[in-house]
Order: sequence, then structure tokens, then C-alpha cells
Amino acid sequence: MNNIISNNKQKLSIYVISIFPDMFKIITNYGIIRKALQKGLVKVNVLNPRKFSSNKYKNIDDRPYGGGPGMIMTAKPLFLAINEAKSFFNTKTIKVFYLSPQGKKLNQKKVIELSQQKYIILLCGRYEGIDERLIQSKVIDEEISIGDYVLSGGELPAMILIDSVCRLIPGVLKNSQTIQEDSFYNGLLDFPHYTRPKIFNQITVPEILLSGNHEKIKRWKLKQSLKKTWIKRPDLLKNLFLTEEQNLLLQKFKNKTKS
Repeated sequence: MNNIISNNKQKLSIYVISIFPDMFKIITNYGIIRKALQKGLVKVNVLNPRKFSSNKYKNIDDRPYGGGPGMIMTAKPLFLAINEAKSFFNTKTIKVFYLSPQGKKLNQKKVIELSQQKYIILLCGRYEGIDERLIQSKVIDEEISIGDYVLSGGELPAMILIDSVCRLIPGVLKNSQTIQEDSFYNGLLDFPHYTRPKIFNQITVPEILLSGNHEKIKRWKLKQSLKKTWIKRPDLLKNLFLTEEQNLLLQKFKNKTKS
């Protein structure tokens, strides 16, 4: 077990099961996750399931029954690794999430849900996947996918999940308003951002952002957020309940586009 950091102040404990534990040094040594660990708001442990392999080569994969290409991660080492992770947390309320292309797609709603947990176990698959009996026997509580494409393993998806969850833990980011203005936080895409200089490539920053009128700026940001969502991701609007103000601003933009 690689105990990356431990602090009594931690708000979220994450246990990752992976045959490549060193990969997670990348995210724990940089950026937001590093800050979360240093502040003791998050605790991350990584366990290599090869520890539980019963053969001298520490293999945890075997040929699939019925034939076919590739290898399958065997059930027993993963089962024992998950049990050790659960015993480490000493609680029955912990869920095991398997990073899999067959899982439900990760979205901001799920990220918010995970950020409110105290304990999370993430299982990173490799090769052609894991023995299905871990899912059938409910050792795995839920499968999560980061998109409709195939990667070599679950480590990168696990890193993405950890990053997205950590930034929502209170105290990790200095400014909590940053979270509220993120894309997808309220179901919409983020508004455009500008910084110095005022003119770049002959394009000037919108005058409203230089006006100092905070109410008008706030309304402009909302309008731009609705505009971006309607143009780039109209599918998001289908299941989103818009306020009266949002509906009005969106309709004005649509009418302007048609004329």
C-alpha cells in the first residue's frame, strides 16, 4: 500500500486499486490535488492487487474462457484487494467504483454526489477487463465511464474522477465562486473569459466587462453561457429547467439569430 498522505483534517478518503500505482504520483504531486492533500482535505491510498497474486510471477491475468484475444484480470486478487481497502476504512458504507467503458457516463451531477462521500474505492481495470463475477456478485457497486472510447486501463479515468471530485471539496479552492461558475455546475457551459491585454489580434475585450457594472456583467455572463450551450451543446438544454430570466435571455438570442 502506498499511503500518499495522511492528515486528521481530511474530508474525503480515496482508495485506488491499480497494477500501476506509480502513475498516481503524477496527479498527487501537482496542482489542485496536491494542495488538497497538503491541506489534509483529501487522503489518497493506492494498492497494487499483485500483492494478492498466488503465483511466483505475481500475475493477476489469465486467458478468457471461450477463447478470444487478450487477457482477463482474475477475480481473487481484485476481490482480496477490495476487501483490504474496505478494512482500511473500517466502515460498511463505502462503495466500490469500477472505471469501465460500459459504465454510466461521468457527469457533473455524479461528481457532486461523489464529492459528498467520505470514502471511495476506485478499481482500475486493465487488459480486456475484469472477471464478470466481481460485478455479478455485487463486489462492484457501480461502473463509471468517462466517455465512449477505449483506453488501455482505468488509471487515467480514475485520475480524471479524482481531480473533478477534489476541486469540489470545501477549502480546496480559495474562491468557492470559481466552482459555481464552472461549466456544467448549473447545467450550462461556461461563459467566455478575457484577461489582459485589452486588445489581442485586433480583438477587443467586450466593453460590458470593462464597465464596472456588476449587475450588467452578471447578466451578460448568463446570456453568454446560455448562448454557448445552445450553439455547442443544445442537448444539455433538453433536460434542464430554466428560470424565467434564463428563458427570456435564451429566447432573445434565438430571435436575434433568426432575424
